[in-house]
Amino acid sequence: MQELIRTNDAVLLSFAESLMRDAGIHCMIADQTMSILEGSLGLLPRRLLVEDDRADEARGIFTDAGLAGELRDRPA
Repeated sequence: MQELIRTNDAVLLSFAESLMRDAGIHCMIADQTMSILEGSLGLLPRRLLVEDDRADEARGIFTDAGLAGELRDRPA
């Protein structure tokens, strides 16, 4: 899986996750359970991961939705 977004913004993650669900792209929010350890303060960023073979498609969807500035660099 590829990391596309890393953020503390729960609203952004929810929106991004709904975009992936609508497109039929499996995604996962990593580090979500870390909030228990940090006391739910939102200090630790969460990561949105998508399947490797659909990462380019997901990037296009995020770009079309105005989220290009939130995208992580492509892996080398």
